[in-house]
Amino acid sequence: MDLGLKGAKVLVTGGTKGIGRAVAETFAAEGADVGICARNAAEVDATITALKAEGVAAFGGAVDVANGSALKAWVADMAAKLGGVDVIVANVSALAIGQDEESWEKEFATDMMGTVRLVDAAMPYLEKSSAGAIVTISSVSGREVDFAAGPYGTFKAAIIHYTQGLAYQLAAKNIRANSVSPGNTYFEGGVWNQIKDGNPELYKAALALNPTGRMGTPQEMANAVVFLGSKAASFITGTNLVVDGALTKGVQF
Repeated sequence: MDLGLKGAKVLVTGGTKGIGRAVAETFAAEGADVGICARNAAEVDATITALKAEGVAAFGGAVDVANGSALKAWVADMAAKLGGVDVIVANVSALAIGQDEESWEKEFATDMMGTVRLVDAAMPYLEKSSAGAIVTISSVSGREVDFAAGPYGTFKAAIIHYTQGLAYQLAAKNIRANSVSPGNTYFEGGVWNQIKDGNPELYKAALALNPTGRMGTPQEMANAVVFLGSKAASFITGTNLVVDGALTKGVQF
C-alpha cells in the first residue's frame, strides 16, 4: 500500500528513542522529510544523521516540550527549514507514576500541555497543508486502571479526549486528529527494560498479563502512528487506535 507520504513534512517530539525514534525512521523510510526534538542535543544530532541516510531532509533541536516558548520556537524553525508542516506526532511523556504533586505537575506540563502547545504552534502550518494530520500518543493506561493509575493514566486519558475533540473541531479544515494507545513496549534503555532490571517481579507480572506472551516493539507502535498520519487513513479521524496485543480487556465501540 502506498501511504502517500513522499515529500510530506513531519514533526515528531521525543524522536530520538523508543517509539518516537521508530516513528521518525518509518516516516523517513516512506519518503517524508522529518523534524525531531528531544532534550539531549547529541542524541538529536545522531538521529538526524541516521534519518538523512534515508535520502530525506531531516532537522532537529534540543527542546524540553514542557517549555512552551521553546517548543513554539522549535516548531517555527522546523516549519521554515522543511517548508511547511503536514503531520505532527506528540510523543513525549514525563512517565511520572507517583502520587505526589510533583508527578502531577510533570505529567500535566509534559504530556498534556506539551501536546496542546505542539498542536497550537503547528496549527497555522497544518491549516495550509492539503493533508494535515495530528497523531497523539496516549497509552492503554488511559483506558483502564493499572499500576500507572494516577497522573500518568489520568493525562493519557485526557489526551484521548482532547484529540477526539480536535477531530470534530478541525474536520471542516481537512485536518485529521487521532491517537494511538500503545500497550507495554519493550526496548533497550526503555522503561520496561529498567523495570526488568530494577523490579523483576513487576516485569514478570506485567508480561504475564499479555496473552501474546510478549511486549510490543517500537516498530509495531510506529506502524500504527505512521498509517494514521498518512493519506491512506484519509477518512479516519477521531479514532483511538489501541496497539497492545490484546493486553486490555475493555470492549471499544
